[in-house]
Amino acid sequence: MRPNKIINHHSLTKDGVTVSSGAMRKWHMGLIGQPDKTKPNYNYYVDHPSVDIGYNAIIELVGDHYEVLLGRMFNEVGAHTRGHNHDSIGVCWVGDYDRNEVPPDMWRLGVRFESSLIDLMDIDVNEIYGHHDFANYKSCPGNNFNIGMFRENVREYINEGVKL
Repeated sequence: MRPNKIINHHSLTKDGVTVSSGAMRKWHMGLIGQPDKTKPNYNYYVDHPSVDIGYNAIIELVGDHYEVLLGRMFNEVGAHTRGHNHDSIGVCWVGDYDRNEVPPDMWRLGVRFESSLIDLMDIDVNEIYGHHDFANYKSCPGNNFNIGMFRENVREYINEGVKL
């Protein structure tokens, strides 16, 4: 796999002081949740399990600071954006950014992280997207996640060495 874009997502869950990427991994692998659509906690993946979490990276609060956690390996095809998994890196920001603002420390870490992906994988900064760019029925990574501003912050960080 040779990624040429980065696609940002949000988990639509509340972030807290415990690691929740493990729960997302179990969800995607069909290890938790209900297989019955009529029941609460329905999970499509119970009957259609994935081999791992769908994202290549997860940004979340661990203890009292934000960390980037590895999901699928960067050379493995993700399962995060239909039709674009074969040529993209999927990054999940843990939180609900329809209801909440992205915390400034998390935003800064995301800018640094995606700047490094762009540098290491020779991805054009204009190829940073929100999931909603490919699934217009979703707001993902959230109405409060300004993907244009994020892309500009990454560009500034790369081109001008702006320290956030």
